[in-house]
Amino acid sequence: MSRWARLAGGVLILGAVIRWLGPQPFVAAVRSVGPVALAVALVLTAVTTVCCAWRWRVLARGLGVEVPLRDAVAAYYRSQFLNATLPTGVLGDVHRAVRHGTLPVVADRGSGQAVQVVAAGAVLLIGPAPWASVLLTTGLGLALLRWPQVVAASLLSSGGHLLVFLVAARAAGTDAPLAELVPLALLVLLAAALPLNVAGWGPREGMAAWAFAAAGLGAAQGATVAVLYGVLALVATLPGAVLLARGAVRA
Repeated sequence: MSRWARLAGGVLILGAVIRWLGPQPFVAAVRSVGPVALAVALVLTAVTTVCCAWRWRVLARGLGVEVPLRDAVAAYYRSQFLNATLPTGVLGDVHRAVRHGTLPVVADRGSGQAVQVVAAGAVLLIGPAPWASVLLTTGLGLALLRWPQVVAASLLSSGGHLLVFLVAARAAGTDAPLAELVPLALLVLLAAALPLNVAGWGPREGMAAWAFAAAGLGAAQGATVAVLYGVLALVATLPGAVLLARGAVRA
């Protein structure tokens, strides 16, 4: 699928959500942004960024490419900011691949998404109640089949994104129990990984609206939570913008 086709798909999905629900979910999401939610998102994203950088470093070393952890964290922050601000949501990874090699970046993205899909699938199939133990059991099982460090880093990273989504849900006024919110969050985060988006926007909001409506929580509330999650995620990647600006100044 071409880059423009992926971008068009994201625009169509986002447009459909806006036509369905109107602009109110977006307005409500902006109004729900608060300093506590932003601070928590910044801390959680810092943890997930280090985990992802660590995973990438392990995979790169296995492929004969040495990436120091400090450089990996900085590159990941830059990549996340670019993914969150440029069309298609993958140009940050392209930037990282150009600087540090394509194969390690492809392996990093692929392994992270594979672990996320398997862990989320296990939770959704077994049920919402024992989701924490399911994630742990799934992680242990995957660790026996893959590199334990890669699996552990991927699970920690996915858990961080999940927590940011839960923070967004609470900040937006969703009072559903965690046992109900966690499966919804996993569905939304899986949709967010689809390559049909506009800097991450589109499938995430569409899936959230549908999933929350199916759960009886309201489509507009789901869209609001997804938009607020997108805002928190964007703000949390701003260290990447600082690093990019610093690099431009030095250049």
